Amino acid sequence: MNNNKKVCESLPSTVDVLVIGNGPVGATIAALLGRYGVTTLVLDKTHEVLLMPRAIALDNEALRILQLAGLAEDAFEKIVIPEVRMHSPVLGQFGRANTQGCIDGHPKLVTFYQPDLEHAMRGQVSRLKSVTSLGGFELESLVEEADGVIATVRDQNGQAHKVRAQYLVGADGASSRVRALIGQEFEGQTYAQDWLIVDVMNRHQSAIDHIEFLCDPRRPTPHMPAPGGRERWEFMLQPGESREELENPESIARLIAPWINPQALQIERKAVYRFHARCCNRFSKGRTFLVGDAAHITPPFVGQGLVAGLRDGANLAWKLAWVLRGHAAPVILETYDEERRPHAQAMINLAKLMGRLVMPKNKVAAFLIHGLMRTLALTPATRKYFEQLDIKPKNTFKHGLFMQQRRGETLVCGSLFPQAWVRTMQRQIKLSDDALGDNLTLVGLGVDPLSLLTTEQIVSWEKMGGHFLEVRTRGQRNGGSCDFIEDMNHEILPLAAKGTLVAVRPDRIIMHQVPGAQASRLLLDCKGLLASEDVTLDGISVTIDEPTRLRA
Repeated sequence: MNNNKKVCESLPSTVDVLVIGNGPVGATIAALLGRYGVTTLVLDKTHEVLLMPRAIALDNEALRILQLAGLAEDAFEKIVIPEVRMHSPVLGQFGRANTQGCIDGHPKLVTFYQPDLEHAMRGQVSRLKSVTSLGGFELESLVEEADGVIATVRDQNGQAHKVRAQYLVGADGASSRVRALIGQEFEGQTYAQDWLIVDVMNRHQSAIDHIEFLCDPRRPTPHMPAPGGRERWEFMLQPGESREELENPESIARLIAPWINPQALQIERKAVYRFHARCCNRFSKGRTFLVGDAAHITPPFVGQGLVAGLRDGANLAWKLAWVLRGHAAPVILETYDEERRPHAQAMINLAKLMGRLVMPKNKVAAFLIHGLMRTLALTPATRKYFEQLDIKPKNTFKHGLFMQQRRGETLVCGSLFPQAWVRTMQRQIKLSDDALGDNLTLVGLGVDPLSLLTTEQIVSWEKMGGHFLEVRTRGQRNGGSCDFIEDMNHEILPLAAKGTLVAVRPDRIIMHQVPGAQASRLLLDCKGLLASEDVTLDGISVTIDEPTRLRA
């Protein structure tokens, strides 16, 4: 909106959640909160999506979170990346990552154009009645009280406004105002390094189809394709080189000359960025939470910067919703930091390691490091470790909002529940997350979970925001009173014994699993995790005569 008077008139004074920052992470959180029915206000300094060279890679987990937020597979254009190659000017190709195939219904690695993603997510948010998204407002101060947070924001005309929210989320980037106001500024070494990013247009017929890292100590250069006929190069600045010098058109033409004739060069955008490696000591303070670059900054060498922020959003949004809707006690919000910070730090450490491989200090170091990598690739075990991405830290929590269990289980509590292609009761073929919906779901593997529970237990589970779903073998459609899906390719059912009950959180993390005979224990354990015995449940209407059905 450009009429600031009308914008200010539409600014609500009271909301459940105030999100500061409307980038891809802030907008995704807003979309998730809106799907959960939470009254949400998103404020940003700017009105429009910034057309700047920023994130370019997403993995299967990130795509699954975007699916969770309501984006269709074709909501924005992507290029599927089959492999990542690492080249040495002396040794040739010394490393490779195999990114072919899919995990949980999505490609392992894609490149994308960030403005396309942001426009798609803002479009999704605009369809949600409980979410208001406004530009032209800058956070000035915040005060936390016993029952909420009061934020003072200033509009483009300099007028101050106060917004009261029960919770505030800082998604305002690396220079986060929210982070500064709650005293969680980054500490320690920054691992800073300046890089020139160049996005080139009209490369439809000439762009490479993979990602490559040219690990030349004289000038390390990542190189990759992007949608819309784009291609990106990233050039590390050497000591003594200035931003102005490298952004000069003649300098860019000289750098890209090995790939493009200067007369054919069409630059879409160029910018020098300083990459950092930082992580807050805590991702929350009281009723205020930090997500994305406001909480952690990841160097780009493993393409996990935006991915980590999307993981933050999926983890936090449902917990806020469950507290606000009365399904859980506020104490569960403490698990956001407990679950997300260790994994974010592990990804930063991996990115720093990859950075040392990409930009060794000199030719001797490059020869030793790259030679070692090439030697390790000769051994099947170590080759698998790198090529099949086993080096990437798994998004499995050690501590948090889930039950610990004995080792050796295929379905691990604290890890993601697998996604597969299924057929619904309406005979639609879709990915299983779409059938799980936006609930805490009690999934029965080859068993109707309702058949194992009393009426009182069913009511108790639904008061925790629960839903019921049976996973059946393909072709089995008769019998039972519960919603069901058919496991079309037999990918979910073999992961646990028939009759197993699995409690799956709205962010698709496994909360608990037990044999069907222990259904009562599962309910009591989950109730304890959500601390729901201390939650006021008055006003929550539950109907058990007719189990809820899957959406068409």
